[in-house]
Amino acid sequence: MGSSLRRTEEYQGEDWVVQTVAGTAGRFYRCPGCDQEIPPGVGHVVAWPDHGGGVEDRRHWHRACWGARGRRGSNILRGRGAPKY
Repeated sequence: MGSSLRRTEEYQGEDWVVQTVAGTAGRFYRCPGCDQEIPPGVGHVVAWPDHGGGVEDRRHWHRACWGARGRRGSNILRGRGAPKY
């Protein structure tokens, strides 16, 4: 991930590192904003807490969902046994 597309933004009272990615990893991710899949090849953002969060703290968001994060809450509808991606 190139650092030229990395920035810091505020979310839930914390600073988060936000990075735009092209989505070429060939993996599916689940957006925490809308609970929908982000398929391979779709550009999106990856965000994680700036306080030294590790790989397990990274979340993959649709760009529009990240932009609307302040206007709507998390939409996690999965059951306990469902994969988190």
